[in-house]
Amino acid sequence: MTKADIVEIVFEKVGFSKKDVSAVIEEIFETIKTTLEGGEKVKISGFGNFTTRQKRARRGRNPQTGNEITIEQRRVMTFKASQLLKKAINQAPSTPAAQPTTQA
Repeated sequence: MTKADIVEIVFEKVGFSKKDVSAVIEEIFETIKTTLEGGEKVKISGFGNFTTRQKRARRGRNPQTGNEITIEQRRVMTFKASQLLKKAINQAPSTPAAQPTTQA
């Protein structure tokens, strides 16, 4: 699913113009991004938590040359799904592609 798909679904359900829906969705994503950049946690009730954490510098290996390199420290984003989201995902019906086929 893309951002355009989200805009289309919200447009159909809410009835605002696509331009207004797109602006609201852009602002939501921008707010989440800015909050995470500031080191704060984003908690969306019933969906999950977005957080950032610091990864320390470590030694690694260049896969092409095999030379040892130092991977710089960096911040990474993590997402932990809420119990409600986990439950909804596990109760969702299987897609036809995911169902095994049997031959008679």
